[in-house]
Amino acid sequence: MRVLVTGGSGRLGRSVVAVLAARGHDVTSVDTAEHPWPEGITPAVCDLLDSEARTELFARAAPESVVHLAGIAVPFARPDAETLRVNTTLAWEVLTAAVRAGAHSAVAASSPTVYGYNTPSWKPRYLPLDEDHPVAPWHAYGLSKAVVEETVRALARTADSCVLSAVRPGYVVSPEEWRGATTQQGHTIAERLDDPALAAGSLFNYVDAHDAAELFALIVENPERVPGGSVYNAVAPDPLSHGPVDADLARLHPATAELAPALADGRAVFSSARAHRDLGWKPKRTWRDHVDPGERPDHSERGDHTEGI
Repeated sequence: MRVLVTGGSGRLGRSVVAVLAARGHDVTSVDTAEHPWPEGITPAVCDLLDSEARTELFARAAPESVVHLAGIAVPFARPDAETLRVNTTLAWEVLTAAVRAGAHSAVAASSPTVYGYNTPSWKPRYLPLDEDHPVAPWHAYGLSKAVVEETVRALARTADSCVLSAVRPGYVVSPEEWRGATTQQGHTIAERLDDPALAAGSLFNYVDAHDAAELFALIVENPERVPGGSVYNAVAPDPLSHGPVDADLARLHPATAELAPALADGRAVFSSARAHRDLGWKPKRTWRDHVDPGERPDHSERGDHTEGI
């Protein structure tokens, strides 16, 4: 299948491109700058906000499926207005181009930040968080991803031959980060494990980049199993923690104290059950495969320095 991946050289994109290629697909990776790809990957340099360049790209690639990952990837990386403009405009233009090009499937990257955590008053209605839980973004990045999801739903209402969907990858851990490189927030995985206040910024969630990529591949390959407009959480079933997160979640996000005991059995704060139900997706990789569990340090007296993601 001809698959066009936007943002293919990004932290998640590299794994998505690799997984799709390994599964026998003809992959075109679109980026704003050249990236060295192995033989078999078709590189394309394109400013996707440029209408003429985008039209030419889709005509040349003739994609049967589109995976849209391009955009501003983390909160507060750019001015708020730019983040909102770039992410929402890219989603609209790329997804509508996919529909016009006759693609059978188009899936866009969203984010768990749509839930709106990391405000003092944030209180979920229930735990774990699934896709039916209301979203309540509070920063421009989270809002941009909520708009991406609404764009998917809007286009799905009239796209007869293209199945549109969105995936909320958790805190993506790339291969080099398992080997000790710093993650997107400037800490190693071992450091995030050893200090709950670091991991609490993302509600202790994570997902291996290869596992997340496999969900995108399943969506590409099985559009008949994806209800149009669907949104899928893509998070590991265990938290990024040396043990259950109920106590640390209640301590570091006090408004969750009433609901946190639901996670005393070791479950993650987020549920990806929908992806398993619809597509059979089940993450295969855990942090325990890469980091020595060891003894958990006691950081209970340290201040809360949760991050805004």
